[in-house]
Amino acid sequence: MDSQINNLKRRVERYKEVLENTNEYREIWGKELRDSISKQLKTLADACGLSAVVEVNEATKNLGSVVLNLGSVESGLVQLLSGQIQRDLVKFKGSLAYQQLFNGKIMVSINYPQIEAYGQALGPKVIAIYRPEELKEPFFIRHLELFVNEITQWEDFDDDQQANTPIGFHSGAAPKAEDASQ
Repeated sequence: MDSQINNLKRRVERYKEVLENTNEYREIWGKELRDSISKQLKTLADACGLSAVVEVNEATKNLGSVVLNLGSVESGLVQLLSGQIQRDLVKFKGSLAYQQLFNGKIMVSINYPQIEAYGQALGPKVIAIYRPEELKEPFFIRHLELFVNEITQWEDFDDDQQANTPIGFHSGAAPKAEDASQ
């Protein structure tokens, strides 16, 4: 019974530690991290010539975000409404978001480009979730590289990207006996 109580005590202590961490992470966000992320993103975007705006959103306390937003433009697609009436469809060019989670950790995600009223929008891609102390300068460069790569692939979409995807009845078949032995 004593070992079970000790196990329970350890779990309770871990729980209390997690709650303390949440409060600490939230404090760090407000005191320094939010502004540091914003500055890093502005500096990197300027250094590489990426036209973007860094937006800070604090509409909900302890759920803030810093977003590197590429903005929106006319997509080049025009919707014919009726007769001579037409409307340009808008393209959201994508964004890289650093969002504070309920527990104070920071989720980094990519919001893909999308064209209104065209196709199925891709959901955000979560890159990682970090404790505030884990977010160091090299991570921002890697995140931005990944972001630019992902939106470039989106913009350059063609069927070549689907070439390695097996299609057909045998696409999920088990390997042949001689392949499995290697």
